[in-house]
Parts: sequence; C-alpha cells; structure tokens
Amino acid sequence: MQRTIAIKLDTTPEQAEALTALAVEFARACNSAAALAAENRCTNRVRLHHLAYYPVREQTRLGAQMVCNAMRAVAGAYKTLKANKRLPADGAFPPVVFGDRGAVHFDKRTYSIQGDTLSLYTLDGRIRVPMAPGGFQREYLERGVPREAKLVQKNKGWFFNLVLDVPPGASREGGVLGVDLGENNIAATSTGKVFGGGKLRYDRDRFLALRRRLQRNGSESAKQRLREASGRERRHVTHVNHEVSKAIITEAIESGAGTIVLERLTHIRKRVKAGKRVRTRLHRWPWAQLQAMIADKVEAAGLRVVYVNPAYSSQTCAACGQIASRNKNTLRCTCGNRAHADVNAASNLAWLPETAVFGRGVVSRPDVAVA
Repeated sequence: MQRTIAIKLDTTPEQAEALTALAVEFARACNSAAALAAENRCTNRVRLHHLAYYPVREQTRLGAQMVCNAMRAVAGAYKTLKANKRLPADGAFPPVVFGDRGAVHFDKRTYSIQGDTLSLYTLDGRIRVPMAPGGFQREYLERGVPREAKLVQKNKGWFFNLVLDVPPGASREGGVLGVDLGENNIAATSTGKVFGGGKLRYDRDRFLALRRRLQRNGSESAKQRLREASGRERRHVTHVNHEVSKAIITEAIESGAGTIVLERLTHIRKRVKAGKRVRTRLHRWPWAQLQAMIADKVEAAGLRVVYVNPAYSSQTCAACGQIASRNKNTLRCTCGNRAHADVNAASNLAWLPETAVFGRGVVSRPDVAVA
C-alpha cells in the first residue's frame, strides 16, 4: 500500500531562494507543455513527451529528467480533467495553468535521502537540505520505501510530500464491528460508540448560508470570499472525517474486531425522499469520503472491510429481528428491547455478512454482502 507523508524542510535563505527559482522554472515548463497538450488534445504522457520535450528543453533551464517530470505533471492534470468529464468532446482542450507556488514533481533520479538530509536537484546543482520529520513521519520513513515526491511551498516554509510503499499490517482475526452512518450522528458502532454530528451539521449549514449571501451579492470580492469559504468548509469536513475514521479503526482494534462492516451507499441520493431543504443537507453530507478514509486506514491496521445492503437495518430490532418502532434516536421493540437507534442499526450491520436472510416478515433479504 502507498502512503504520503509531508516532511518540513529546514532551509537556509539561500536554499529557499534556489527552490523558489526551481518552482518558477518548473511552472514555466509545465505551462509550455500544457499549451501543446491542449492544442493537440493530448492526455498521454508518452505522446506528450514526443510533442513537447525538445521545445521545453530549449525554452527552460531545466535538466532532462526534470523536463520529463513536467511532462508527467501536465499529463496527470489532463487525465484528471478527462476522468471528471471536464474536457470538451471537440476542439482544443482548455489550458491548464501552473502557478509559481505550485508543486514541483521529483522522482528517484532528482532526489535522494541520507538519514535526516534530503539531496535535491536545483537549477544550479544539488543542494543538501536538513529535514525535520516528526514522530509520525519518522515511523513511516523507517517502514516504507520512498517513491515519487512533490516539493510544495506553504506559508510555513517548504514541505516535501513523499510517497512511500508501506507493507500492510499483520492480518487481525477476530469479531465484526458494524458502523452505521447518519446525519444526526456521523457514525455509530455496534460496540455502542456514537460520534455526534450536530456540530458538523451546524458548521455546514452556516457555510451554506454564507455562500447563499455571497452568491446573491455577485461582486468580485464576494466571489473571492466564496472561494475562500468553500475551501475552509472542505478542509474542516475532511479534518472531522479523518478524526472519526481514526477513532473507528481504534475502536475496532480495542474491541478485538478483524472486520469492519459498512453500508453500501450506491444510489443513496436517488433513494432519499424528502423536502428540498433536507435533500440539500443530505446530498452535501460526506458519507462517501468517510467510508473511503476508513477503507484506506484498515489495510495498515491489518483489518478488512465488508460492504452490505443497509435496507431495513435502522428499523429492525437487533435482539429479535422484527420491525420495531423508532422515535428519533430511540428504538423500541415489542420484545422489550430498547436501544439507541443508530447503535441498533450498527449491530444489525455487524451480523449481516454471516447470513443472507434478514428477519423482516416473510420477505427475504437479497444481495447482502460484498467484500
């Protein structure tokens, strides 16, 4: 599996100046190659290399391998646009603009690591820059094999975003942890742990109200604030999901679970039947991102993920298997069971992979689990 770590560089003023000059020249090379890629509707790296390599070598001070890295960056940008269906079917592609503060792509030929020192290619030859990794980064450096990297300039200085091939954790055998996702509560586990979603829902509603005010305004400053607000909301939601996903992995390990069961959310937006306000809120809810983060972290912990059809899991009593009544966060059943509704749903999800039959009257439950 691959992991990316961000390592802060302890640069001198002279080294920072050299890295800035490299970033400017790399951006110039990428913009030159992007113009040729757009004109020739090219997303293939090898074809772009034949189109742009010699023109870029003549127009910039970059060495041969760094020009190849620029080709890779440009081809990757257009492949992303193509995958997102943002390229026109006919005519030239829209230009992709690389800024001077953009990332500089490095490979094993343009950098090397010796201990806590990083050797980097620059326009005036190699420089040796001390790294300042934290405990988290150092652990991954000891476990993983370095691959490609990107040099990024931020307000706090220069960072080296390094991709590592990390061996997966030892496989864990054990029980099953069900995880139910929702709006009022971001997630609930079958062990009884509940992650409240009220604060995140309030923050997202606040950002939505701000965006609506700015969109009605329509001025240039309002558009600028709109982009800033969108970025803040996205980063905030991502941070919350990272925290919740890490807590779920920790809960699985502490409870002795070897498998995490998640809901299969295919076509969930089409299945939601509610008013416009509720649909707007639900359609912006980051369930898929949270599930992706959980799936990304389980491999390192030696766990596995199973996806199941969640139909009727929120209405069925986990104790007797019959349809129960639910009032907000509480589920009551005629068998006497009274439980937190989301924890009850997570308990139902936990045992679903073991059987293809779900007790809901005389109707069997098809298409239960997919590993």
